[in-house]
Amino acid sequence: MTARIFPRFFASLVALALAQQAQAEKLTIERIFAAPDLSGASLRSPQISPDGRLVTYLRGKDEDKDRMDLWAYDIAARRHRLLVDSAALVREEPALSPEEAERRERQRISSLSGIVEYHFSPDSRRLLVPLGGDLYVYDLRAPEGQAVRRLTDTESYETDARFSPRGRFVSFIRDKNLFVYDLTSGTEHAVTREGGGPVSFGMAEFIAQEEMDRDTGYWWSPDERYIAFTRVDESPVAEVERFEIHADRVEVIRQRYPFAGARNAEVQLFVAPLATVTGGSTAPVRVDLGEDPDFYLARVDWFPDGTALAVQKQSRDQKALTLLRADARTGSTRELLTERSDTWVELHDELRFLTRTPHFIWASRRSGFNHLYLYDLDGRLVRPLTSGEWMVTPEGSSSAIRGIDERRGLVYFTANADTPLERHLYVVSLREPSARRRITREPGWHAVQMSPDARTFLDTYSTPDQPPVTVLRDVNGRVLAELVDNRLDADHPYAPFLDEHLPTEFGTLTARDGQTLYYQIIKPRNLEPGRRYPVIVDVYGGPGNQRVRRAWGGWPRGNEGFFRQYLAQQGYVVFTLDNRGSGYRGVRFETAHYRRLGSVEIEDQVTGVEFLRTLPYVDPERIGIFGWSYGGYMALMCILQAPGHFAAAVAGAPVTDWRLYDTHYTERFMDTPQANPEGYEAGDARTYAARLRGSLLVIHGMADDNVLFTHSTTLFKALQDAGKPFDVMVYPGSKHGLLRHADTGPHAYATVTRFFDLHLKNRN
Repeated sequence: MTARIFPRFFASLVALALAQQAQAEKLTIERIFAAPDLSGASLRSPQISPDGRLVTYLRGKDEDKDRMDLWAYDIAARRHRLLVDSAALVREEPALSPEEAERRERQRISSLSGIVEYHFSPDSRRLLVPLGGDLYVYDLRAPEGQAVRRLTDTESYETDARFSPRGRFVSFIRDKNLFVYDLTSGTEHAVTREGGGPVSFGMAEFIAQEEMDRDTGYWWSPDERYIAFTRVDESPVAEVERFEIHADRVEVIRQRYPFAGARNAEVQLFVAPLATVTGGSTAPVRVDLGEDPDFYLARVDWFPDGTALAVQKQSRDQKALTLLRADARTGSTRELLTERSDTWVELHDELRFLTRTPHFIWASRRSGFNHLYLYDLDGRLVRPLTSGEWMVTPEGSSSAIRGIDERRGLVYFTANADTPLERHLYVVSLREPSARRRITREPGWHAVQMSPDARTFLDTYSTPDQPPVTVLRDVNGRVLAELVDNRLDADHPYAPFLDEHLPTEFGTLTARDGQTLYYQIIKPRNLEPGRRYPVIVDVYGGPGNQRVRRAWGGWPRGNEGFFRQYLAQQGYVVFTLDNRGSGYRGVRFETAHYRRLGSVEIEDQVTGVEFLRTLPYVDPERIGIFGWSYGGYMALMCILQAPGHFAAAVAGAPVTDWRLYDTHYTERFMDTPQANPEGYEAGDARTYAARLRGSLLVIHGMADDNVLFTHSTTLFKALQDAGKPFDVMVYPGSKHGLLRHADTGPHAYATVTRFFDLHLKNRN
């Protein structure tokens, strides 16, 4: 079936035609990365102020779309204004500290500069802005020339900064220690002093940042009486020498990387009374997390009264997730509930405490699908809040629970209840069993930011043919203000390319076990009868990821959608299929590859190719595949395991041997190498090196600290030993996200295109 297109899209086409626009242009790779952004205006990291008066957001400069400034939309005045110009505060940003560079790489924002994060004070008066390694506070009520206050001015880099819950303090990390800054007195206090080397305080360790969606290591109590923080000791983790090869130098990096089956960092949790931090003598209390240090500290929250912490502790094998209540004064703990699974328990951010009743909300996949449950404070189940063969689903790493209105007894959440291809906002009763009610009505993919009082929400939505629109709505879905209309008129950045824009069609296939597989396809314009076209399969295929979506391009994940459009405009059929093992389809679908990565995923991609071969316009001898990261692994495994189905493959930053990847991610799906040696051998791309028949290009950044460059070099040796020809493109100094960067992304995409042109389009 063809994707539904907004009426405004057709109206824009007519308007453009009547305006006698210049001849339509095809996309170019250079234009994809240039300013202004082809998606038009957008609100990055939008927030509704606690008082509901402002919508703040980050916006790229007109001349540099990746350098962010802080803007605000005044809801009453109905106007946008620049709040903080990043260049006015810091004209030349210093180099990032190693900790901040790693943090941004983990958060997938390494391509951005300027203001990349900000925080509201609880009273909505002030905004905290980290920039250039220092901290600034912007006072919204002060005269313009006096609005900015600089808190820190040091050679060290301050990171992970935020206001305390009542706004009296700003907390941050410096040199692996936790500090608080008293905004009233202007004094700074060290919570910890012993950080350094392999020991850090208040910081999320590598595994927590990269694989667990936990990017902090400290938590304020709601009344500001306590601050909880981690002590991380990385000395048990094997230290390896990693060479970061730059264009003009080679750096030897000694990195503690927790390989699958090896030891992790030791993480402890402490609680310090704020009185101790600011001059008292009481020592921090260590929270009792058991005698065995081999576990994962998944999440930390506070009970509403501030006397106890809610600690989520995940077992090393990830088959159990336990919620503990920890006394803030003594550190003693007791179990409230434990989720168990025969495969793995997925981490989540759906723990929400109610303040008017002694209950909390919790998420579980115990029914086979992710749903919300209501518990009392002793961990006893009250009742399910949602149910059915669909998923309560977050957008990215945020919580799916977007708001709670306790006065009216309602909880708002995002889900794929109507179709896996879309995301919508729904509401359900907290007080009594009730059917869900859908709030967002427009078709497509909706990302929602709700006001703290759950009375209004920002709705950013798109389809494959409509770039993201952002509106402010009330909780019944009525539009209160249109912040970004993104009409595809003559002034839109995408206008010159609109006539060449190709529609995305969606459909379903059936896997061998009977489960439904969703695909999308973009075809070249004006297919000639009798002519057969080359195909590029654009793949990711990994856990927790969904590529087939009714959304604009790659929004909000970068340029992948524009590259698909570009390839189709160059004469390729572009096909994407979400195989079993990918995300948001239920436990049976997502765990189909448990202990055997690189098995059913390949089987499903072959099913997709067999479908493509039935299409009269597809050349079955000219089918290629391209992917990055897990998608790079998929591209490798597809051309090696199914050489008769794929003529060419581009594998970007591929995992090749799961024994070389990290503990939490790998062991979740594969168990340890010691317990599952057969699975690791079967999932090793090198096992199939001798089967290579088609053309292969491997791309990798030579400073990648996520999928280490070693993955590719070990593959190179295996292919060479097997006597197989292949091509390589490496990027000096580049890390895992090189496709997102304007200095490497265009070259990488052009390299992919040239490779497929040589081996597919121009193949005799």
